[in-house]
Amino acid sequence: MKISDLAKRCGLSAHTLRYYERIGLLPYADRDRSGQRDYDASILSWIEFLGRLKTTGMPIRDMLLYAKLADSGKVTFSERRKLLEVHRERVRANLADLEACLRVLDGKIASYAEAEERMRDDKRNIADTPARARA
Repeated sequence: MKISDLAKRCGLSAHTLRYYERIGLLPYADRDRSGQRDYDASILSWIEFLGRLKTTGMPIRDMLLYAKLADSGKVTFSERRKLLEVHRERVRANLADLEACLRVLDGKIASYAEAEERMRDDKRNIADTPARARA
């Protein structure tokens, strides 16, 4: 598939795909007779995996190391596993931080909701009170 088709299917720009290829995150694509990149559909699962690593905050240098190890074959399974385990712990720590932040946000939102309800109750009480009693 051409780079434009790959870009549409994976959601990355052709520029990003060329950059990933240039730095070594993607293998060099075969070329057709006119010299244009011709990707195999199997690259999509690799790109999806890279996207997951990126989304979870893995630095590009670690992604590059993982790609280099993957290119070396089965003998690097242990190293790749260790790299992913370290990253998984960072992701878990980030999730814990995000959950703590979410609890703070939930508390703040609840306090605003309670304050708004009290204000509505106060307005109803004022509206229900006869004008003479308010004066």
